[in-house]
Amino acid sequence: MLDKVKEIYQEVESYVVETPEQLEKFRLAYVSRKGVIADLFDALKTAAPEERRALGAELNNLKNFAQNKFSESLVAMESQHSNGSQAPQFDLTLPVIPNESGTVHPLTLARARIIEIFERIGFNVSEGPEIEDDWHNFTALNFPENHPAREMQDTFFIEKNPDIALRTHTSSVQVRLMETQKPPIRSIMPGRVYRNEAISARAHCIFHQVEGLFIDENVSFADLKQTLYYFAKEMFAKDVRIRFRPSFFPFTEPSAEIDISCLICKGAGCNICKQTGWVEIGGSGMVDPNVLENCGIDSKKYTGFAFGMGIERITMLKYQIKDLRLFTENDVRFLRQFSGQS
Repeated sequence: MLDKVKEIYQEVESYVVETPEQLEKFRLAYVSRKGVIADLFDALKTAAPEERRALGAELNNLKNFAQNKFSESLVAMESQHSNGSQAPQFDLTLPVIPNESGTVHPLTLARARIIEIFERIGFNVSEGPEIEDDWHNFTALNFPENHPAREMQDTFFIEKNPDIALRTHTSSVQVRLMETQKPPIRSIMPGRVYRNEAISARAHCIFHQVEGLFIDENVSFADLKQTLYYFAKEMFAKDVRIRFRPSFFPFTEPSAEIDISCLICKGAGCNICKQTGWVEIGGSGMVDPNVLENCGIDSKKYTGFAFGMGIERITMLKYQIKDLRLFTENDVRFLRQFSGQS
């Protein structure tokens, strides 16, 4: 592979750039993400571990050399053009660009609607830091030491401090709330979270959650179910169906996952619901007594429920969006569809 790197280096060095067409071909061949240098970086993964450091250094030198040659050629060509006899021509009869009003992002619309629904039934809004310590993100929530979420393949840790990470859920805000406020507590926690996941139509490494917490005397699972029934029918439609499936989460016991009938295919089956007719929108359960005790709340006197939902998933169902990646691509054609929405 080192021979291939040297060969490409010689090609870049000897490449003659005299016209805009040649410059563009050079960019596509060596500088773009689909060029031969990018392919070499992909092939680096298959190299022997003891060779990667040296190969990586050579590849970075090659990449910088190609980028510098492209930049220098571009500057030289623009300078030559500006010094030429032909001045750029402007059509002064064209109409001016109109002032266009922007629109609210669909995730912001969904977040505002979620807050509105829960505020009607007495929930307030709480927020917390996106960079969290191990205690608030894992330990206080009953995560065991060997839980997979504590591994690098699931969580973005801060390299210089392995006890600090980008929060993987807004449950950390629940811990901070329970530590500083006495029951009764009734709050939702919307915010951005981070997980080390592959980006696809159904998943992203950066997304948004809204979690809820209600702690008081004599809170039961029936209170949890009625709260989420109310939310689903207000957020989506009166005829939407909702079901609870038994599950496990370290911080709740008993636990259940929340499904609603797929609003995109109407139960017929599609890529969003994995052909089942049902879409999971979150998890829920009764707060584990250990979590209450970790936060200084008497678990013999107080009980509570918690739930968490993905705002992207709710927005996809609400507005019939089939690809989660559209939320972060900033395609104005997509965003303009939500003009006038509320």
